Amino acid sequence: MDLRSLRYFIAVVEAGSLSRAAGSLYIAQPALTAQIKKLESELGAQLLERSHIGVTPTQAGVQLYQDARRLLSDASAMRERIQRLPQGPEGSITIAMPFLLASLLMGPLLAHLKDTHPRIRVFVLDDLSLMVKKAMLDRRAEIGILVDTHQAEGLVCQPFARESMYFCGQDSSGSVRALLQPPPANRQELEPAKRPDIDFAAAAAQPLVLQSRRFSIRQQVEDAATLRGTALNVAHEHDSARVIRSLYACGAGFTFTPACALSDTPSMASDWLVARVINPEMIRTYTLATAPERDRDPGTDAVMQAVLQAMAAVAQRLVTTGRWDAEIVQPATHP
Repeated sequence: MDLRSLRYFIAVVEAGSLSRAAGSLYIAQPALTAQIKKLESELGAQLLERSHIGVTPTQAGVQLYQDARRLLSDASAMRERIQRLPQGPEGSITIAMPFLLASLLMGPLLAHLKDTHPRIRVFVLDDLSLMVKKAMLDRRAEIGILVDTHQAEGLVCQPFARESMYFCGQDSSGSVRALLQPPPANRQELEPAKRPDIDFAAAAAQPLVLQSRRFSIRQQVEDAATLRGTALNVAHEHDSARVIRSLYACGAGFTFTPACALSDTPSMASDWLVARVINPEMIRTYTLATAPERDRDPGTDAVMQAVLQAMAAVAQRLVTTGRWDAEIVQPATHP
């Protein structure tokens, strides 16, 4: 006994005739008759009374008809419930990311994944760039975004994005604004982000609010100062990003920040200054890192691929809409 046999039986009862039922089911009457006889044999009961005017259900046939309708209805509902279930990969994955980039990228990424892959659970480790690399090497994360690190032993790396560094702070006197240079006409930059330039030497001479040398931004600033033979005028040095932000927001000095963090600055203030650093142009690069294939859990491959594709799509959308002044170097695919 299967659902098809029950469906045939219901059609016969409702048509009141084997020939009419066979026509509506688009099968030969002998085949339909054989199905009904097989059903009666399996149940050990006569289901239909046959006469010259057609067929009528016996008491057993009436019971089967009622039960079969409920059963077919339940089967149809079950099929619809299963088909409505979200499809695609299922599992959990951990992403390690520097906290400045995480504040820009992770919100849109998690919202995107919830819409497109609701069965994927994402855990985030947002930390210093050095700790992101360590989390990847310790296998505490499956995907990592490394800062200014093109290769790392024990990891599979590929380019992801690059962005400019900016000089920003509160310029109440207007003295720093006088040092700014208009951006070149050929710069590929979306409105309203047509920001001016500032020479690194001019920026380095201003009172600076910086983190210590163990931070990647400070290291990059130090490297640029060495290249130009310029001393840094460090007014405040603190490791806390919140303290740094509080200092430059209240006018205690200027700082260097990557493009991904510009949305966290009080740029609406009339005396707030944001300028791209040039001579040298300071570029912050991001590298996508994953564990080698031999170290991966095979069950996470589909999940990883879906997350990498979503990350590339979200990052590109942030760039295209002007929310992130960056260049996506290469779409993230499964390394």
